[in-house]
Amino acid sequence: MFSHLLFSRGHSPSPARAWLVLCAMSMLQFFIAVDVTVVNIALPSIGADLGVDTHSLTWVVVGYTITGGGLLMLGGRLGDLLGRRRTLLTGTALFGAASLLAGLAPSFAWLVFARLLQGTGEAIALPAAMATIVLMFPEGPRRSRALSVWAAVASCGLVLGFVLSGIITAHLGWRWIFLISVPFILAVLLAALFLVERDRSMFRGSEPLDVPGALLLTACPLLFTLGVVEAGEPDTPMWVVPAALAGAVLAGIAFVRVEARSRNPLLPLGFFANRARVAANLTTMLLSGALSTSFLLFTFYLQDRLGIGPVGAGVTMLPLAAALVVFSMLVPRLLSRSGARVCVLAGLGFTAAAMAVIALVVVLGGSAVAMVPAMLLIGAGMGFGLVGLQYVAVSGVTDDDAGTASGVQRAADQLGGSSGVAVYVGIGFAPTLHAADPFLVATVLAGVGLLVGVLVAWRMSAPAAALQTQEG
Repeated sequence: MFSHLLFSRGHSPSPARAWLVLCAMSMLQFFIAVDVTVVNIALPSIGADLGVDTHSLTWVVVGYTITGGGLLMLGGRLGDLLGRRRTLLTGTALFGAASLLAGLAPSFAWLVFARLLQGTGEAIALPAAMATIVLMFPEGPRRSRALSVWAAVASCGLVLGFVLSGIITAHLGWRWIFLISVPFILAVLLAALFLVERDRSMFRGSEPLDVPGALLLTACPLLFTLGVVEAGEPDTPMWVVPAALAGAVLAGIAFVRVEARSRNPLLPLGFFANRARVAANLTTMLLSGALSTSFLLFTFYLQDRLGIGPVGAGVTMLPLAAALVVFSMLVPRLLSRSGARVCVLAGLGFTAAAMAVIALVVVLGGSAVAMVPAMLLIGAGMGFGLVGLQYVAVSGVTDDDAGTASGVQRAADQLGGSSGVAVYVGIGFAPTLHAADPFLVATVLAGVGLLVGVLVAWRMSAPAAALQTQEG
């Protein structure tokens, strides 16, 4: 009886099976999100143990986020061509193996290599995981609830990464921030083997993969980030910054040309015909950039300005995680009553208000408690904004393009976050800007980005009929 409920086949999988799959995919999402932020507080310990300076340690963070975000589109396409289950299992296994390698890395070079592999595993696994969820939950209240859980788990992983980093580094050592995820990733692999339906077709080997497009899509933000970060370093040779930025522009132009000529493009240019999806992904980049910036601003203020230790700083950010869970659970109601655009605009508004509070607290020299309202607003901004944007970005997908749409959305989220940090925090905290308060510069830049996001989202439309349907 129980196995029948879990493994009943058809276009509408049983609710029990669908929610078990959601739990497994959310666990994968959680640890992938944790690995984005878990290294931040542990970086000083990593540098001291491996004998690496602060400047070089940046690549432990950037290597993971840029590689993961840049290759996400390739991961999404792999899911469409080779099958979501195969792609999910491959990416999850690679991420788990890379986590083990990172925890056992004998040198800094091996650690960076392991982080690059983690990003690759994420890029392969996450689009398949999200596409699996989208196709198992039909458009309407069930899908909006599932995406709310997915987004809440991901965002909690980002926030709790700071907490876990402080606790684990203080009591077990920095290597365990990677090793602790290995048994859970193994559990996800087992769940995917038994719960996710087998792919219907064999490999479609006649359709070549657009590897040049994937490499160019990765090189563009990587070179852009390099140029922005190095622009604030007084010892950087003068030619490095313009060369990196010019390389980023050329890589972007080359990517468009490759996609236009490719027999099987990574991102078909026809994808941009859907204006709602394009607007949703552009807004996602702008919102994610501000949200990721807020995480670092909270951490820097609590530790550098107020002198709070790693564990205390992580615990102080728990209200953000709690607010995120609460607001994410309210998203389905707002989606069904007011539509995705109102949900997105609310998220952008809450995030902009949080930036204003951060700036005010910094100017007044407030305590850690004074930052709590900003954390609550960030939780609301993430809960409302990201879920609403995810819903629009995957609306109307089919079995053939679900992986591509999911990959684009995830890439927009991750590349937007890393690029936003590079621009807002990189410029704000650049040594060349000694006269200005770095927190104020970063919050103003993030606020400008959010204003652009509001203008884009204001013109965004999304199918509303499906949101108003009732569950069967």
